[in-house]
Amino acid sequence: MPGLYLLALLVSLCGVGLLDRRFRLAFWRDRRRTVIASVLGTAFFLLWDAVGIATGVFVKGDSPALLGVDLAPHLPLEEPVFLLFLSYLALVAYGGARRRHEGRPHEPRWRDVAP
Repeated sequence: MPGLYLLALLVSLCGVGLLDRRFRLAFWRDRRRTVIASVLGTAFFLLWDAVGIATGVFVKGDSPALLGVDLAPHLPLEEPVFLLFLSYLALVAYGGARRRHEGRPHEPRWRDVAP
């Protein structure tokens, strides 16, 4: 089914965003830094992909889950979305690890609050 991979990426990005919002780990903690780091990470990995494509290391495989739109030869539309997701996920994971390492308590959950 065309577009299934893109849909999975967007749903996953929303899921990580909800975790981030709940625990304020990246974007909901410092929006400016998170946007800058995500854009820089995505740009870095797109450059990495461009070098890999130019040297013949990276090639696009055939998959019915891809939308079929190429931004460049061997660079499907889903690739920048995946790289953005990867960068954002790394920031959220880092925020969670930092919070756990520092021993800061998270915000109270609904079941932690007495009625």
